[in-house]
Amino acid sequence: MNQVKRVKRNVSGWVVLNKPYDMTSTQAVGKIRWLFGAAKAGHAGTLDPLATGILPIALGEATKAVPFVQDGTKVYRFTVKWGAATATDDAEGEIIATSDHRADAADIEAVLPDFVGTISQVPPTYSALKIDGERAYDLARAGEKVELAAREIHVESLTMLEHGNEQSVFEAICGKGTYVRSLARDIAERVGTNGHVVALHRGAVGPFDDEDAITIDQLEALEILERDALLKPIAASLADLPEIRLTQQQLTGVKHGNPVLLTGAGAPIGLDEAWASFAGKVVATGYVERGQFVPRRVFN
Repeated sequence: MNQVKRVKRNVSGWVVLNKPYDMTSTQAVGKIRWLFGAAKAGHAGTLDPLATGILPIALGEATKAVPFVQDGTKVYRFTVKWGAATATDDAEGEIIATSDHRADAADIEAVLPDFVGTISQVPPTYSALKIDGERAYDLARAGEKVELAAREIHVESLTMLEHGNEQSVFEAICGKGTYVRSLARDIAERVGTNGHVVALHRGAVGPFDDEDAITIDQLEALEILERDALLKPIAASLADLPEIRLTQQQLTGVKHGNPVLLTGAGAPIGLDEAWASFAGKVVATGYVERGQFVPRRVFN
């Protein structure tokens, strides 16, 4: 019997997904795209399969705003198991080193300031970074030696929430490109032991956090129009940027990709990033130069 092909819809907005354990970010996007029948979908910031938490998924025109969410601040809560290092720096990999030493809470607290601010970090061998066009984890699984260069990241804060002899729980507030698995590995080495991540939850990405999140099970229990009603507007993803409210005349110019002169009291002269709106809807993202809003991306 022939199956009826689903018609793709031009639906736009954000799904703030609480990604389940043991699902890749790509699988999560595919599932959400299918549930909404969306013609277009993408995500802002990959989560490892063994991690849970906030995975912002953009549908339709919201995909144009992905970089603004992806570059936003992230909050992670993670549990480090002491005494063993693994090939993947998490519970999935084989144990490659062990240590009987266990640091006390004071020793760990003493080194945490060294991991705050702009620091240098070597990403995990099993990561999605590319080396000569190949993913690092693919090369590692094929038995090849993988050497990744250190890179600068920014950690706003790092706090130990709980401590035990065998494992401790931390919270990190950090910028784009931070690998929590590397933080755990490096903290353990600094206090004279080994360690790896056994639980990881992302509690926030940019303007979205746990309070906004919904699960796949919750979405599956709804009718499609009920799902649509739960979509976050595109404007929600741009909340950290200055908003330029356009007049009807300015709207026409921006819609055609043209710069428009901003008038009125308090009109900005220059801004590196901004978004333009009309009647509460996103029209474009861009910048302000010499008193003109210059669109980079126009939204339909």
